[in-house]
Amino acid sequence: MGMMMKARRYLRGSGRVLVFVLVASVVWLLFDMAALRLSMNDVTGQLLKERVIRDQQLIRQQSRATRAGRRGFKHPEQRMDPAATRAAKGPLGSHLELAHVYRHGGQKEDANIHNLHLPEGDPQHKGEAAQRNVPPKRDDPPKKEAVNLDMNAMESEKIRGSDGSVKVTLPVARPDNIKDAAPIVTHTSEPKTNKKDPSGLKAESGTDASPLPAGEASERRGEDARNKTLEKPVGSIGQGDPKDTPGPSIESRARQAGVHQVLSLDLTIAPRDARAAGQFGQPALVANNEKAEVKKRWDEGHFNVFLSDRIPVDRAIPDTRPETCAQKLVHDDLPSTSVIFCFVDEVWSTLLRSVHSVLNRSPAHLLTEIILVDDFSTKDYLKEQLDTYMSQFPKVRIIHLKERQGLIRARLAGAAVAKGEVLTFLDSHIECNLGWLEPLLERVYLDRKKVPCPVIEVISDKDMSYMLVDNFQRGIFKWPLVFGWSGLPEDHIKKNNLTISDPIRCPVMAGGLFSIDKKYFYELGAYDPGLDVWGGENMEISFKIWMCGGEIEIIPCSRVGHIFRGQNPYKFPKDRQRTVERNLARVAEVWLDEYKDLFYGNGYHHLLDKKNIDIGNLTEQIELRERLKCKSFKWYLDNVYPDMKAPLVKAEGLVFNHGLRKCLTLQHGVLFFDQCDISSKSQHFNYTWMRHVRQQDLCVSPNGKASGIALQECDHANPAHNWFHKSSNSALADHLISEFVSSHMCLEAGPQGDSLHLNPCESRNAFQKWEFTHYHAL
Repeated sequence: MGMMMKARRYLRGSGRVLVFVLVASVVWLLFDMAALRLSMNDVTGQLLKERVIRDQQLIRQQSRATRAGRRGFKHPEQRMDPAATRAAKGPLGSHLELAHVYRHGGQKEDANIHNLHLPEGDPQHKGEAAQRNVPPKRDDPPKKEAVNLDMNAMESEKIRGSDGSVKVTLPVARPDNIKDAAPIVTHTSEPKTNKKDPSGLKAESGTDASPLPAGEASERRGEDARNKTLEKPVGSIGQGDPKDTPGPSIESRARQAGVHQVLSLDLTIAPRDARAAGQFGQPALVANNEKAEVKKRWDEGHFNVFLSDRIPVDRAIPDTRPETCAQKLVHDDLPSTSVIFCFVDEVWSTLLRSVHSVLNRSPAHLLTEIILVDDFSTKDYLKEQLDTYMSQFPKVRIIHLKERQGLIRARLAGAAVAKGEVLTFLDSHIECNLGWLEPLLERVYLDRKKVPCPVIEVISDKDMSYMLVDNFQRGIFKWPLVFGWSGLPEDHIKKNNLTISDPIRCPVMAGGLFSIDKKYFYELGAYDPGLDVWGGENMEISFKIWMCGGEIEIIPCSRVGHIFRGQNPYKFPKDRQRTVERNLARVAEVWLDEYKDLFYGNGYHHLLDKKNIDIGNLTEQIELRERLKCKSFKWYLDNVYPDMKAPLVKAEGLVFNHGLRKCLTLQHGVLFFDQCDISSKSQHFNYTWMRHVRQQDLCVSPNGKASGIALQECDHANPAHNWFHKSSNSALADHLISEFVSSHMCLEAGPQGDSLHLNPCESRNAFQKWEFTHYHAL
């Protein structure tokens, strides 16, 4: 009761107010806590939502990268489908995403296996980066002054813009973002339209593959543009997204004396038209009513000439290099180069696009000249019209040959007048990618006997889209000296810890695109002058380089697109097949040593008959090989192409007869049968690539009398010594069938085991069935 009275007195007057305030405060606090919880839930929910969205985008991006990687061609000569490229999907705005996918190449597994993305703080990362990006100078660098690229002054000059923002000048680099995929560097002058077009074609910039008005966008202006700098806000200094391109900053790397980051130049004639056909390497499309014109003009180049003429001569293409290539360092004092294009009746627009890609994406101080060798073309536009167009570019020189020489001698003509320290040969239907030249010249700079080749990517002959190829591809050959592409063996990649940007040893170059030190080219004897027109020259120079002390490499950081055509659009000045066969026979005789039997035995037996073909005098080439102290072809197989199977014989060992259950024996010049003895040398025979049944220099052969068999000294050109064995899956596969006799006659053992005869082939006759101990090739 007392307590109640005290409470009442307390709640009178000011006490009542205090209680009310206390209660109100508690209630307010509860409401505030509830509101805070709701607010926190909203923020947390929003963060979770954003994280889910980012994860979904990442999953989609990885999925696209994986699909794009799987679409990569295993070698450039595969035929293409427009759907095979990521560029075929999505609007132009997807260009940056496409380039990102291309640079990664969908090689997530490779990155995991080969430690492509080590943490920046990892000592191993720093050591490997130093080794890969700053190679030591060779002992005898070119005696020339280093080009001042002003790389060390990048962080010194700051400019305050009119809006108060601070900007810095920065050498040409790939910007982080390009609105509407704008060019990296552009000419800023407005195109003049009152000049007369020397070609008779439209000169509308960015749409037609047409010549420029005379004097406009000259190469001199192009050189000025290469030396200009881009202005960027301070916050945007760098190349690409930092999370995608780990490593030292441009400024810190530039402070290293004598090296600079690979320049990613990309000039254009005028502000780039993002809507132009084929722009950014996207597939160009034709309307239904234009398909007849496409078909009509196809034979002009054996690709879609109609579309090619619609595509700008300086179109942009996706940067397909591996991500780390943009961060590579090269030396300032690289050698200069002469770029040589040889062509006959090339399509106008593709020839121009080839030349412009070199002019627009090559550092001017490294490009001495572009030499166009016209191998007696028949097209009028490749005469005066071409001269007029190219006259606006001081570095372009044209040689018009007075008669058809063929690719090999046309290249020799271009090399003879070249002034650059390095010769760079390119086909005339290509597009050089960003940063293509410096990585090639860097390899020659480090070792003048290195012969680097770019990765040859695919420009679709159907829709002119630019497509990547799989990583770790190299040029190889198969018998009988047929060029092809093959992936590096997985164990070789792991053993050498190769990344997707490391140079790849290449047993045989494709032959159309490579750089070589000019003096070294002539030290090697250039191309064999006895080779005619086209064919086999890539084999000849590849074997010569490797066996005489050089190396051939494919450089993943140098990429060039190439139109692979189903057939040549021009006529061969001589019989094509016989010309190629003759060239290959010269290569085999000079360079293959005892392995030349594999060449002849895989389909070229007829070349052994000198009455059928004259391969010319080989004395000079044989003396050249001796003078250069070149290694053997066996050395080449063991050290350069060890995964190549090249058995010297198809089969060897005992020759067992199924009917007699005995083995063929040769003693004192006489053939007979005896009990099989693996240790007996008299019972060891070879079945060679020349289809001889041979012991040492003696071959089993019909003796020409009745149906008897004799031994004769082996003669590759004598078909009487040739026997078909295991040459088919027919019922006669186990037989030895004489090539010399017109009708099917087989080698048969006499039932008493004391004779050999030629008799008509019988599939079930056990005395006509033979088996060697070891078969190396069937």
